[in-house]
Amino acid sequence: MKLGIFVNTNRHLADVTGLVKAALARGHEVIMFNMDDGTKLLGTPEFKELCKTKGVTMSFCDHSAKGLGVSTEGIPAEIVCGSQFNNANMVHDADKIIVL
Repeated sequence: MKLGIFVNTNRHLADVTGLVKAALARGHEVIMFNMDDGTKLLGTPEFKELCKTKGVTMSFCDHSAKGLGVSTEGIPAEIVCGSQFNNANMVHDADKIIVL
């Protein structure tokens, strides 16, 4: 199963990381898209490390990040700087979506 996680707030880092680890432990793939305040998590080392985990793909809305003044410098290449197109792809490809 592919689990999509739509992150639009920066208030649930522990929940996001817990969900990712639980899904991977059960053999699922995780697709994550961040926008709005969720892009603020890009400055969190624990969050950025998730992209280097096998079975996890991540992207974020560049427009949201720029609008909130979130620095995208130093973000790992595995995290795709994207747009709502990436969100649409996640919704299309995922079997289930969780919104945080």
